[in-house]
Amino acid sequence: MAKLNFGGVEENVVTREEFPLAKAVETLKEETIAVLGYGVQGPGQALNLKDNGFNVIVGQRKNSKTWDKAVADGWVPGETLFEVEEAAKRGTIVQYLLSDAGQIAQWEIVKNQLNPGDALYFSHGFGITYKDQTGIVPPKDVDVILVAPKGSGTSLRRLFVEGKGLNSSYAIFQDATGKAYDRVVALGIGVGSGYLFETDFQKEVYSDLTGERGILMGALAGVFEAQYEVLRKNGHSPSEAFNETVEELTQSLMPLVAENGMDWMYANCSTTAQRGALDWRHKFREATLPVFDDLYDSVKTGEEARVTIKANEKEDYRVKLEEELKELRESELWQTGAQVRKLRPENN
Repeated sequence: MAKLNFGGVEENVVTREEFPLAKAVETLKEETIAVLGYGVQGPGQALNLKDNGFNVIVGQRKNSKTWDKAVADGWVPGETLFEVEEAAKRGTIVQYLLSDAGQIAQWEIVKNQLNPGDALYFSHGFGITYKDQTGIVPPKDVDVILVAPKGSGTSLRRLFVEGKGLNSSYAIFQDATGKAYDRVVALGIGVGSGYLFETDFQKEVYSDLTGERGILMGALAGVFEAQYEVLRKNGHSPSEAFNETVEELTQSLMPLVAENGMDWMYANCSTTAQRGALDWRHKFREATLPVFDDLYDSVKTGEEARVTIKANEKEDYRVKLEEELKELRESELWQTGAQVRKLRPENN
């Protein structure tokens, strides 16, 4: 394990140099990895592990769209594709990649198939951290580990196919066998991680829920809507408002940030843009800091977990979700976005 410096703070990081793919495959050569769930993270992790030479099976509810997707991806019913309970029974490493709501619903079934010495693997700390609400309490005789890729399952697979990868966090909640570290690192390398950053289940879920509700999704959507609305009510056309709010950010500026950082992006903009950005960033920080403090407190106290679990328990949840997504999709902002994307040079 390497010690790397992050802005003056040293952190433990596992690299492929110290734990190459060949070592990962050798470490798990006697294991059967059962990937339960083929929705968000399941396909990317399962396919990457299979392509990297691991013994993988998939567990998914039969006669569902995701079962059909698994078949289309090459998983064979009765050989490498099974119902959730059967896959859990066959696996020595059970990757529990159902949705948070699905994990709660299927927990008793999965728990009953865990044998002493098995490993229970998560890609999100939700079920374990909020166990008082989820009821997910693993047996004491199994390893409980986590690998959380820093991106969507779709990105994990796409970047893997392109010969790239995503970095991941890893954590060990319970080491019953003495093999938990080797298992979790081997799995992290196997799913396509470049580097593995040490964390714990609680920190992972606190940062993840804050990030999703904050910058990554909630705050981003809200700030987009606010700026777009201000431009529109001041007479700017939909295309101009969208281009200045979303298109320049996603197509021009964020790739520069990803490449070399915020300062480098600033340095490659006009002096007028630089001055305005440097002045206004303080105002935006001070305006949003109280919101982020409230958000983190809501995550830490378990309120966000309670709201999420309660919403997912409702029978009409998916219907209501589709209504909310439809409202977002059919707004002028995102209808304009759909049209602007069609007009990108690479699409013409």
